[in-house]
Amino acid sequence: MAGILKTIVVVTLGVSLGLLSTWLAVERGHGFGAVNAGVWMSWPKTGSSDADPYARAVVARTGEVPLGVAEGLSFLARTDENGDALTGRCDYSVRSPVPTGRFWTLTPLTLDGGRFSPAGERSGITSGEIVRRADGTFEILLSRGVRPGNWLPLARAEPFQLMLRVYDTQVSSTATAVDARVMPRIVRGECA
Repeated sequence: MAGILKTIVVVTLGVSLGLLSTWLAVERGHGFGAVNAGVWMSWPKTGSSDADPYARAVVARTGEVPLGVAEGLSFLARTDENGDALTGRCDYSVRSPVPTGRFWTLTPLTLDGGRFSPAGERSGITSGEIVRRADGTFEILLSRGVRPGNWLPLARAEPFQLMLRVYDTQVSSTATAVDARVMPRIVRGECA
């Protein structure tokens, strides 16, 4: 009788731990195979047939439409260059470069992937509309107050993340590393 009771306890504990670890993996991540490039992270295989089961579960849960292998790559940043979490209480400067690609977009998002900008205001900026300096470099300002030049509004004083999508890029979806020197720098300014 004691042997059966031990077996039931072990099986119950194993199933509970398995379900808990799966729930945590799906709720808090994008699966395995993350590629780091400074403060930016990407999961290149999420939009491919090689996506791991956890990445597929995240896509199913969030309804996100990941970029396909031949379309490009998405990168997320939740911290600035100093490792501090991005928050709408602070101003930020996002500075070039960006990985080579045909087109790119930069969008602030809530931590769960929703719209962070106020309704009716611009929610992102693209490589097609960016104002560049004479040497080709650029700076995008993110703040709660209006700024001249390349500006994105931050409506809320809460944590957020930045999504950079680079379309038709030479950075491969099979890449195991991306050089941080080709990724934009995120520099914190004044905080309220």
